[in-house]
Amino acid sequence: MNILFAASENAWGGFLERIRSKLPGHHFRAAGSFHIDSLKGVDVLIPAMTWITREMMETGDRLRLIQQCGSGLEGVDIKAATDQGVSVANVPAGTSGNADSVAELGIYMMIGLSRNIQGMAQSLRNKKMGEPLGMALPGKTVGIIGLGGIGQALVQRLKPFGVKLMGIKRTNPQQAKDTLGLDWAGTPADLPFLLENCDYVLVCVPATPESSNMIDGRAFARMKKTAFLINLSRGALVNRDALEHALESGAIAGVGLDVFWQEPPDPSDPIFNYNVMATPHIAGATDISMERTADGVAENIRRLAENRPLLHLHQ
Repeated sequence: MNILFAASENAWGGFLERIRSKLPGHHFRAAGSFHIDSLKGVDVLIPAMTWITREMMETGDRLRLIQQCGSGLEGVDIKAATDQGVSVANVPAGTSGNADSVAELGIYMMIGLSRNIQGMAQSLRNKKMGEPLGMALPGKTVGIIGLGGIGQALVQRLKPFGVKLMGIKRTNPQQAKDTLGLDWAGTPADLPFLLENCDYVLVCVPATPESSNMIDGRAFARMKKTAFLINLSRGALVNRDALEHALESGAIAGVGLDVFWQEPPDPSDPIFNYNVMATPHIAGATDISMERTADGVAENIRRLAENRPLLHLHQ
C-alpha cells in the first residue's frame, strides 16, 4: 500500500522511520511539510498536523484510511471521510504513553513557572546568585480541565506533590472525583468556580466547537492574579487576544504553552514578551510515546492490509 506521512521525513524524531521499520513491503512517502496538494494514489494518510478537508479528500482516487499518529482529529473532516467511505482512526493518548508524556511536560511547566525560569536566566546573565525566589507546589490548588487520559495522568503524578486537585469533566464528575481521589470535581458549567480557586489551571480537553475559546476574557477575569495557565490541548481553546491582555494587565502571573493559535507561531509575536514558557508542540514527543504510537499506527495499517477490523475508529 502507498502511505503518505503529511509532515517532514524527520518530524518527531524520525517517527516515520519507526513506522516504516514495522511495515516492510509497503511504500512510504513524506510530504516534506504540514501541507499536501493531492491524495492521488494514496491508500493510507497519516495527517499529523495537516488539515484534511472534504476538498482534499476528493483529490484521492484510492484512499481507504486516515490514521492519525496520535489522538487529535480536529483537523480531519470526519463527516466528509464517512461520506466518501474512508475510515478515520487515531491512537488514544491513554494507550500510547502520550498521556504520560504530556502530563510530564505539564508538570515541568508548572515547576518552571513557579520557580521563575525566566528570572533564573536573567540572574545568570546579570551574575546574580540566590535569586529569584520561587514558589513551592505543596498546598497549592491545581485545576485540571478535562479528565481523560492526560488529565488522569496528571492527577496520578501530582498527588505526591501535596497539592489540592480540582477537575472538570463533561459527564459524571462525582464518579471521577471518587475514582481519581480529587478534592473537587464539576461539569463545564462549574468552570468559573474552578478558575476562581486554582493556582494552576491546566487545559487538557479535546478541541471541539464547544470548547473553542473556552478560556477567554471572562475566564481570565475570574482567575487569581498569581495563577498560571497551562495549555496542553490545542491553541484554539485559549483566546489569543484575551491571553495577551491578561498577561499585559497582570490578570494572571504567566502561561505555559505547548500549542498555539497558529502553528508554528510567529517568534516575533508580542505575546512572547511576557511571562510565557513555550515549547514547540512536543508534549507527547518522547521516546516511549513515539514508539507506542508507531505500534498503534502500524497495527491499524496491518489490519487494513489484511482486511481485519480496525481499532479506534471515529465516525
